[in-house]
Amino acid sequence: MNEEQRLAGQAISKTSAKGKTDKDYSQYFQTVYSPPSLKDAKKRGKEEVNYHDDFKIDPAFAEMGKGRKFYIRTYGCQMNEHDTEVMAGIFLQLGYEPTDSTADADVILLNTCAIRENAENKVFGEIGHLKPLKLERPDLLIGVCGCMSQEESVVNKILKTHQHIDMIFGTHNIHRLPNILNEAYMSKEMVVEVWSKEGDVIENLPKVRKGAIKGWVNIMYGCDKFCTYCIVPYTRGKERSRRPEEIIQEVRHLASQGYKEITLLGQNVNAYGKDFTDMTYGLGQLMDELRKIDIPRIRFTTSHPRDFDDHLIEVLAKQGNLVEHIHLPVQHGSSEILKLMARKYTREHFLTLVDKIRAAIPNAVLTTDIIVGFPNETEEQFKETLSLYNEVGFETAFTYIYSPREGTPAAKMEDNVPMDVKKDRLQRLNMLVNDMSAAALKKLEGQIVEVLVEGESKKNPHVLAGYTRTSKLVNFVAPKEVIGKLVLVKITDAKTWSLNGEMIEIVETAEVNV
Repeated sequence: MNEEQRLAGQAISKTSAKGKTDKDYSQYFQTVYSPPSLKDAKKRGKEEVNYHDDFKIDPAFAEMGKGRKFYIRTYGCQMNEHDTEVMAGIFLQLGYEPTDSTADADVILLNTCAIRENAENKVFGEIGHLKPLKLERPDLLIGVCGCMSQEESVVNKILKTHQHIDMIFGTHNIHRLPNILNEAYMSKEMVVEVWSKEGDVIENLPKVRKGAIKGWVNIMYGCDKFCTYCIVPYTRGKERSRRPEEIIQEVRHLASQGYKEITLLGQNVNAYGKDFTDMTYGLGQLMDELRKIDIPRIRFTTSHPRDFDDHLIEVLAKQGNLVEHIHLPVQHGSSEILKLMARKYTREHFLTLVDKIRAAIPNAVLTTDIIVGFPNETEEQFKETLSLYNEVGFETAFTYIYSPREGTPAAKMEDNVPMDVKKDRLQRLNMLVNDMSAAALKKLEGQIVEVLVEGESKKNPHVLAGYTRTSKLVNFVAPKEVIGKLVLVKITDAKTWSLNGEMIEIVETAEVNV
């Protein structure tokens, strides 16, 4: 087997895979996939990050999609949504047409999330639902991609019990979608291409963006933090930053197309630039450049407290088009649990960071992520999370019950917090989150806020909906012509999670600091 074959993977015969045990599948992955290994993953950083700006469709594949339609179902985070935009762009260049129904699709892709067990269960449920469609239409191609496909146990399960799947590919080789599709059409065998090789950054990938108001821009990939509960460093790989000139050019292009809001994406977005060897350049420097671009709003997600440096705070304090909303996942309020999570900061360190942010940006709105029921969490430690939430004054949070992810260090710990205790703690935390969200929104009654109008309300087509700079949902009555515009709205009524208001006027231009 040559080097190209070793990296690209191989087609696995569906018939030869039938009846195998999980142990039997190991032979198929010796050249395709390396299972998650903390020991191996911590050796990262020695290989060079290669940059490629020459993506193009092989002329041999130019007519592949003629007369065919594609459907992509996306699970998980904004990064997965953005990956879907790239795959949709590749499909269009291949000549496929999009469809919003699996019934008339010729290719169905499930772009998956591995962050929580519930997300995987949803995907396997959908895989099962697609089997009758495959039996009815044997020429239909069904593929699984995204983070779940980087897990050996998931690939084993698909090989063992879901023979109707045609292709599995990973997060590192989306740019090879044309080759993977071609192999699936030609071989009629299950194509598994999951790279353990990492380090490349591919530019000039086509994209079909979802909407023309808000856009996502990847600035880096991967994560090197290795929190003990998290599968992301294994599914997304080492930290690789895009070059700043490429990012600035992409944001300028989106601004010229009329986009009103950009979200910079990365698994650990404020570690941006730490892998550069030829210059000192981080998220603070990048944001300082982007704030000069004529676009009303720029935000980023998701950040890690360890990498939130003073220079970034200094730049964000300039505001302008840099919004005052900061999503800062703390995960827990106890230093002991944070240590078990390998977050590499203490409760005190986090509170000091919050003090710095509030001193520089008094109107900053902070939101967070929190896990309850981590192994060995005591009632007293849980109460430390409640007290931290109060002390910081978070305005909302994404809250989760801990569930072990195979391949992570925490999965080897005894999951010794009973489920009824986990659920009780989650309910108590959510009561606090709800109360503080309602209180924060209540303060906005009678105030005039800037709203980016995204479209009709999901509950009432006669009402429009949009978001403030701090990501508060606002519903109000106004002409459809203001969709896509920035408007001023006077808040008349506050709910727990949303606001009602009356439109005052359209905001003509965005004020940009230079």
